[in-house]
Parts: sequence; C-alpha cells; structure tokens
Amino acid sequence: MVEATILLASRHNGRDVLKDAAALYKVDTEAIGQKVRQEFAAKARARKEVTAESKPRKTA
Repeated sequence: MVEATILLASRHNGRDVLKDAAALYKVDTEAIGQKVRQEFAAKARARKEVTAESKPRKTA
C-alpha cells in the first residue's frame, strides 16, 4: 500500500516524494548512489577494454 502511494504521488513531484520516502524509511541514499556510480564506472571500463581488444590495428 505504501509503495503504491509513493508511485502515484511521484507523478507530480517524483524527486521530492522519493527523497521524503527514503528519509522516512532511513535509507542511506548516498551509499546507494556511490555503489551505483562504482558499478557504472566498472562497466564502462570493461566495455572500453573489450572495444580496444576487439579492434585490431591496420598497418599499411
């Protein structure tokens, strides 16, 4: 029931509603954000390495 209310209310001012809900439930949004940033950075590095390895250099 709480989740449905949050989702419905988020249509109007989503950021504020989610921020208030996180504060109410004592969710550490900074820690979650840091973890997500680390995961995206790791995926980007892995993608960059695969791209560099898969493209052989042409010598003329």
